[in-house]
Amino acid sequence: MSGSAKIIETFLNALWLEFGLSENTLAAYGSDLNQFDKWLKNLTLEDVAEADISLFLLHRQKQGQSSRSAARMLSSLRRFYSYLLRENRLSVDPTSLIDAPHIGRSLPGSLSESEVEQLLQAPETVHALGFRDRTMLELVYAAGLRVSELVGITFQQINLRQGCVRIIGKGDKERLVPIGEEATSWLERYLSGARQDILGSRQSDYLFVTARGSCMTRQAFWHIIKRYAKLAGIDKDLSPHTLRHAFATHLLNHGADLRVVQLLLGHSDLSTTQIYTHIAQHRLKEIHSKFHPRG
Repeated sequence: MSGSAKIIETFLNALWLEFGLSENTLAAYGSDLNQFDKWLKNLTLEDVAEADISLFLLHRQKQGQSSRSAARMLSSLRRFYSYLLRENRLSVDPTSLIDAPHIGRSLPGSLSESEVEQLLQAPETVHALGFRDRTMLELVYAAGLRVSELVGITFQQINLRQGCVRIIGKGDKERLVPIGEEATSWLERYLSGARQDILGSRQSDYLFVTARGSCMTRQAFWHIIKRYAKLAGIDKDLSPHTLRHAFATHLLNHGADLRVVQLLLGHSDLSTTQIYTHIAQHRLKEIHSKFHPRG
């Protein structure tokens, strides 16, 4: 293992021990730092100056990287060099004088309620895999789950009698989320039929499994969403997160309290949830403009 690789590994271990960050978050930090290390070539991570980081960010910009991507990269570097400074491996933080790129606050993409219905009805549920896909779509929308939370669900996390699922979210924080009658019904039928058809004689603790009997992956579910969006005739750039956005937006549109939505989504900070109020307000303005006599 190279010197840079050892430093990065030590940094990631420190983040995990101190903050309990998820594997996905740690992987993102590691990816950013490895990209920077690869670009440095003849320099080590501990030898860089402010100019080197500025040149690296400029290089990424010329390659077409977005401001949001640049901001995330700079955030990773700042956290890394703050750690090295704290560990007395550096005397100066090379990121301290670099300004973060300006990022406009964008609204998450979402779906209307009719579009969600179209998407949910797209799978061919006469087939076991199609029934599994429909059940996954129903659950992710009913509970507003992150895709990593969805694919990681095990039997121990589900209580069909109470109609809820225990979710282990970011930082291993747990929350109990109700899933409603519709999703509960699909889960019950999936467990008693389609799942056994998919697994055959194989065993798995995971709720959602592939044709090979392994755990469903984030990438596989991303392709599932894309495929059914196309079948449903939804001409939008969908991702698994789109149904999470739709979950929050539709709750707010129907009068749900913002703090309740915060708890259901597993947001630790209310400001993270507040972005959805902009979507709801936008929808209200559209309705007012269309139907009010002075709209």
